Amino acid sequence: MTERTESEERLARPLIRLARLVGVATSYVGMSNDYHEIDDDVLVAVLKALGVDASNDEAIAQSSKRIRDERRSRLVPPTVLHTVGEDSKVLVNGGVFDIPSATITLENGEEYGKPLAYGPGDGSKAYVLDDKFITTSSIVIPADLPAGYHTLHVTVAGRTQDATLISAPAKVKLLDEMEHGHLWGWMAQLYSIRSADSWGVGDFKDLGDLLSEAKRRTGADFVLINPVHASEPVSPLTPSPYLPISRGLVNFTYIRPEAIEEYALLGAESLEQVKQLHGSVEPLNGDSQLIDRDAMWRAKMHALWIIFKLGRTPERQQQFDDYVHQAGDDLEGYATWCLCYDKWGAPNGAADNWEQRFDRNSPEVQALKQQFPDTLNFYRWLEWIAVEQLDKAQRKARETGMRIGVMADMAVGVHPLGSEVWWNPQNFAQGATVGAPPDMFNQQGQDWSQPPLSPLALEDTGYAPYRNLVHNMFAHAGAVRIDHILGLFRLWWVPSGKKPVDGTYVYYDSDVMLGILALEASRADGVVVGEDLGVVPDYVADSLSKHGLLGCAVEWFEQFDGTFRAPKDWRPYALASVNTHDLPPAAGYLELEHVELRERLGLLAGPKEDFERSARAEQDAMLRMLIEQGYLEDALAEDVPANEQAIIEAQYRALKGSPCKLLAASITDAVGERRAQNQPGTNNEYPNWRIPLADGNGDVVTLDGLFRRESVQRIAAIMND
Repeated sequence: MTERTESEERLARPLIRLARLVGVATSYVGMSNDYHEIDDDVLVAVLKALGVDASNDEAIAQSSKRIRDERRSRLVPPTVLHTVGEDSKVLVNGGVFDIPSATITLENGEEYGKPLAYGPGDGSKAYVLDDKFITTSSIVIPADLPAGYHTLHVTVAGRTQDATLISAPAKVKLLDEMEHGHLWGWMAQLYSIRSADSWGVGDFKDLGDLLSEAKRRTGADFVLINPVHASEPVSPLTPSPYLPISRGLVNFTYIRPEAIEEYALLGAESLEQVKQLHGSVEPLNGDSQLIDRDAMWRAKMHALWIIFKLGRTPERQQQFDDYVHQAGDDLEGYATWCLCYDKWGAPNGAADNWEQRFDRNSPEVQALKQQFPDTLNFYRWLEWIAVEQLDKAQRKARETGMRIGVMADMAVGVHPLGSEVWWNPQNFAQGATVGAPPDMFNQQGQDWSQPPLSPLALEDTGYAPYRNLVHNMFAHAGAVRIDHILGLFRLWWVPSGKKPVDGTYVYYDSDVMLGILALEASRADGVVVGEDLGVVPDYVADSLSKHGLLGCAVEWFEQFDGTFRAPKDWRPYALASVNTHDLPPAAGYLELEHVELRERLGLLAGPKEDFERSARAEQDAMLRMLIEQGYLEDALAEDVPANEQAIIEAQYRALKGSPCKLLAASITDAVGERRAQNQPGTNNEYPNWRIPLADGNGDVVTLDGLFRRESVQRIAAIMND
């Protein structure tokens, strides 16, 4: 039998011990149950990305000693997690006869009035530091400490240190309507759904109308949309919403100029200019082949500048000033980066580009801000308007009666040359990107080009970058879907210059990050969905369930060994859907569009005939499940093309037959669209994230009248049955 654990000899090596000390995996088991041990050069490179020198034996010894000494010299860790309703014990380092004392400052600045008890520590943790014998005692955090981000002050022998004390609910509480039932909603790519008044791309005004019409005409309680994180300030714009410039801010290219309050104050000449700019891109609303973001933004940005230069009333100016003050450093970083990008061009990754030469404090950057104060303020203003319009869309959803409204989508990471990395490089690993190890679909592994957050920096800062991100997401939505939820537990790091196969996992404190999610969701009365598709370790699934997070159940993926699971056997804590944006819509999948597309793009590892045979077998298995479970009449399965609509509706009846707490219907399925929004493994070979909404005939489907279409009403009737 092949050995599946590291030998004692390997585990005793200083490099292996150093890697494990900071949460770097030295071995792993792959998707096919294959065991791998990580090569030394990969470990050295990943440690370097974490700021840990392991370049030679002496450096390894020094780094190990430094890290251990730093941890032992601290009275308490920099971040402490507490569960509301439970007593928790915090270990405190100190001398054998030292008695610790502690106080808590609540996040509102008030003192937690009750005294904190102390007790014994962990008797197994004792060591010598600077000729002094160090052991542990403990401080008890009371069960009645309220939820929030507090500060723990610990004093030992006249020395005081602080720690961020995150007091979080044990789990995300289900909404009342989900306790003994479910809610349903639609999935939509916002940019693809245009109205007659759009600028060629769906926008936040369209979102508000989409939400309210979805509730009024179909009874839906949410709409899951693509990520709307911040993007580049000028064209060309990155098409993928999953490669944002900043996750904590909003994409201002989704602004509707005419919905800005100051639009009504435009003079005749300026008003005519804006109307002409809109007229120049209005024909794009009828294009069924391609979303042209760049043409849209060139026209819209000009219109927005005209409105910005008009100025604001004193009351509106005060609102803007208040927003800038509240948004703080994150906004200033993004606006400054946008200004540099605007005036110096896109950073291209070359060694001499402005991102490499200058940082936030460089005199050149400060001089640019002084030279173009209006442009800098324009980018602050754009973000304010974008937030205003997104919030208005969410309010409209709630006012119409939607229980959730917007379900926002959180991308895994950010663009390596974006504002977050440039403004706060200390939060990110330097010299590594996130990806995935080899699997049956990608035998060479994947490199997603996104720099990972450093788990060491997260702990040192009280997880401030992640706390702010989650808070900002819930500020504009009733639910948050987290792409690749496994990233809260571990991420596959690929060192710079290495192939994706030559990476390793780096572990994160998932309890703290899940606690933050529970805290922010409880404050927003919201829901958290974790995208956990694929092979998920048991401990991850157990932890998600323990913390009250919903996973994902996709009908086409709910199969094992060629047999589809009956929907009644799916797990309740899930958001269930028929498909995902990485698959063709229901009609396209039944017509084997994915086979034709992958063959056309050269993505098949073997003969097309083999893949088509496998796809037909999968389709037959799906039809058998639908028939056996009573969702489809036997005779209809004999001629799939002729009964395509009936089969799609049967898939949605099956979805409705699951115990899942959230159900999502795809708008593309409802209108008969056949094209996938994204084809993994491609860039410009396929127009990823640029497919307008169209029906089965290839004709554009606009927001105007979308929910009055018979096919949409039929799906809605099933979901409401």
